[in-house]
Amino acid sequence: MDCSSLRFSGHAISRMFERGIRKEDVVHAVNEGEVIQRYPDDSPYPSCLLLWKASDLVIHVVIARDDQTGDCYIVTVYKPSLALWESDYRNRKKR
Repeated sequence: MDCSSLRFSGHAISRMFERGIRKEDVVHAVNEGEVIQRYPDDSPYPSCLLLWKASDLVIHVVIARDDQTGDCYIVTVYKPSLALWESDYRNRKKR
């Protein structure tokens, strides 16, 4: 994702701490991750869900981007659960 700056919300920092997710991993997700869902109507900025996989870690990052400035905001970060996601971590399981 093309970001002129990257800012972490207080919520994202708390969740990263609780879930043992490092800032470096989130930065890799932003730079190398795959957009698996878009939320164009989110406010105040459109956002998307990123998927990033490392050898021993899979994370989802919700990120919003101000298209006028290029600033990006990390909304939340989590390790997707196979109870809720298909094994590819791209699709939610049907209920």
